[in-house]
Amino acid sequence: MVTHLLFESSSGYAIFETHGLDEIGQNIQAVRDSVTDLNRFGKVVKLFAFQPLESAHDALSQCNSVSEGIMTDELRNCLDLNFPEKSKSKDLVLGVADSKLGASIFEETKLSCRSNEFVLELLRGVRQHFDKFIKDLKPGDLEKAQLGLAHSYSRAKVKFNVNRVDNMVIQAIFLLDTLDKDVNSFSMRVREWYSWHFPELVKIVNDNYLYSKLAKFIENKSELSEEKLPALIEVVGDEDKAKEIVEAAKASMGQDLSPVDLINVQMFAQRVMDLSEYRKNLYDYLVTKMNDIAPNLTALIGEMVGARLISHAGSLTNLAKCPSSTLQILGAEKALFRALKTKGNTPKYGLIFHSSFIGRAASKNKGRMARYLANKCSIASRIDCFADSSSTIFGEKLRGLVEERLDFYDKGVAPKKNIDVMRAAIEEASHQKDDMELDEEPQTTAKKSKKTKSEATAEVSDDDGAEEVKSEKKKKKKSKEKRKLEEQVPEEDMDVDNTASKKKKKNSKVEAEEPSAVSESKSKKKKSKKSKTEESD
Repeated sequence: MVTHLLFESSSGYAIFETHGLDEIGQNIQAVRDSVTDLNRFGKVVKLFAFQPLESAHDALSQCNSVSEGIMTDELRNCLDLNFPEKSKSKDLVLGVADSKLGASIFEETKLSCRSNEFVLELLRGVRQHFDKFIKDLKPGDLEKAQLGLAHSYSRAKVKFNVNRVDNMVIQAIFLLDTLDKDVNSFSMRVREWYSWHFPELVKIVNDNYLYSKLAKFIENKSELSEEKLPALIEVVGDEDKAKEIVEAAKASMGQDLSPVDLINVQMFAQRVMDLSEYRKNLYDYLVTKMNDIAPNLTALIGEMVGARLISHAGSLTNLAKCPSSTLQILGAEKALFRALKTKGNTPKYGLIFHSSFIGRAASKNKGRMARYLANKCSIASRIDCFADSSSTIFGEKLRGLVEERLDFYDKGVAPKKNIDVMRAAIEEASHQKDDMELDEEPQTTAKKSKKTKSEATAEVSDDDGAEEVKSEKKKKKKSKEKRKLEEQVPEEDMDVDNTASKKKKKNSKVEAEEPSAVSESKSKKKKSKKSKTEESD
């Protein structure tokens, strides 16, 4: 049975003591009914202790720790102060909202904790009437503290690597699609508008951007002559086409436009040109962002298709969580549910169809190729999402595997095994990481070496005379050491000769002693034989 409750608020830690739980009989519905009425709930739960927090920064750190289930020093001090070791008996049970926090409290303080639906209902009542239990709080203080802590906590959770914000890719790819539609519709409007004046230009120039550029350059077709031919060649980039435009302007069937109409056409053509240039810049921006956020997916399938997959999934993390079967038909949800409803054939590919690999595969192998490519895209997206360092090594290796699979379907050439390629990629990535670390070390040591070199040059320039004196002293010392060595060498030779002569004398003595011992033994044997013969006689 729960005897105390731990409540974490934005202003501090509060411990409540429970009474009369036996009468309620731990009925959850009864607790819910008593929560709304402060008179009834105040008889069940009463404030036992309250420890306020020092500042907003302290409140944020406490909130981060509690949300992760970590027991802080402040919480430990609060529990130790209110529950000494003598009072930590088996009857004392602390009710907490988070089971992870309860486990960490039990590990640190050996205080039994409990978290269930009954405890959560009691804590809900405490949260509702918390400002009534704390008498020193002024009206509005708790709401301000909660709002400030909520803002700072959310702001801290939102902060992450700015260079890997996939939301920018989602917005950029949406804007690119919108710009493509707008530029096409505006270009058609320019063609239709300017064709009233110069209808032959539509057949000569097919590019929308170039047509808008020419409409702004030519202005009035009657003023186009051979004098403007060099400038026209620079705009068109083809001399034959420029001459054709000049000849067509001379025999044009279009009607004349007033200067005001020509000004409006030119302004609209300039807007179309600006939109086209902005579209090019936006595409370059998307390429750089994709290389930062998902380098392996970009190396495998391209920037546009990879960005469309990320935007359709919602984020790179969501794409990494998708299985390859879901990634394969991502973007073809309507066709999938239509096929499931009519019991027809399900789609083989979605957005992944725009990849060049699917277009290069034969019609009979498109489904197999889409399934294989989705598998590799799933691997690449997970590497990009969860890897610590970004590199394109895995994406290039996976692209090579897809190329080999295409050759296998077309020509029957056996591809490499996936496990061998991945091992090679891991080794290459580790070598690259080591090289980067080695390149960073000389940069740090170079600054120190520059300082030491400058100091050394200053010392040399100041103390040239002193170094010369030191060098002469060193030379004298070396000469003395050589003389001592020369004197020691003959002494050592003499010692060696003396030791050798001593060894020879010892050997000669041993040799002299040995024959004498042999002769004594022979004489003893002769005496023993003589004594035996005498006894026998």
